[in-house]
Amino acid sequence: MKLIAHFVQLGLILTACAPLSIYHRAGVSVTRMQSDQLACEVRAVKDAPVANQIRQNPPIFMPSRRVCNGPKCTVFPGYWAQGQIYTVDVNAGLRARVEGQCMAQKGYRPVELELCDSKTKAQVVPGQTSVLPKLTQDTCAIRHQDGRWQIVTTGG
Repeated sequence: MKLIAHFVQLGLILTACAPLSIYHRAGVSVTRMQSDQLACEVRAVKDAPVANQIRQNPPIFMPSRRVCNGPKCTVFPGYWAQGQIYTVDVNAGLRARVEGQCMAQKGYRPVELELCDSKTKAQVVPGQTSVLPKLTQDTCAIRHQDGRWQIVTTGG
């Protein structure tokens, strides 16, 4: 259980370093963008439902090996190791394309905003973006610990 908690914590740390990926249309409220995205996600699941397939990597032959400890040697025979079994959602890519097309039809485009540096973060009053602003080359994002995010445009 501790191992799972460590992986979850590592995932959160890595997510905190990644750029903020959102759909953007200047002047639209964040709640409207989120409801449009949810509607497009639902449409995508209807049009390209989850289609999991179980797959297996090919087996691997592990050759025999000889291990010597001083004058005494032991030979371990070769063997076949079973390939890893995994699951693939074959419609995942199509579902993402359907969602992206739906959002494009609503006037959005996907953007990745770099995270603001610590100097910029220190100068900004913490808050939450409620309306998507016009983006410039001086736009960055701040992720708050509670999951909220804030888009900031510096003076250059």
